[in-house]
Amino acid sequence: MAVAKLRNVRLAPRKARIIANLVRGQDVGTAINSLRFMNKAGAREFFKLIVSAVANAEDQGDEDVESLVISKVTVDQAATLKRWRPRAQGRGTKVQKKSSHVTIEVTPAAEA
Repeated sequence: MAVAKLRNVRLAPRKARIIANLVRGQDVGTAINSLRFMNKAGAREFFKLIVSAVANAEDQGDEDVESLVISKVTVDQAATLKRWRPRAQGRGTKVQKKSSHVTIEVTPAAEA
């Protein structure tokens, strides 16, 4: 089992969970290929995170890196940037720019 974490990525958790649900349970090769051609904003971050998790598994000495499966993907909300946008008649509207913490866990296919 190997874990990779990405913290404070400027992607709303709601949008990140869409990508997380698509790659959860897939083997690493299939997930990487689907992310490479996915038309979503956070697909590149998930791609890099999966590659990092595979590298972590390789460093830990997992003998069969090709048979890794994405067993667990969690997306949690991180700090929110609060901004103001000018509106009509001198008013202002709050703009919340949300960010996420993403954790990916890969395990060999026999354990999953």
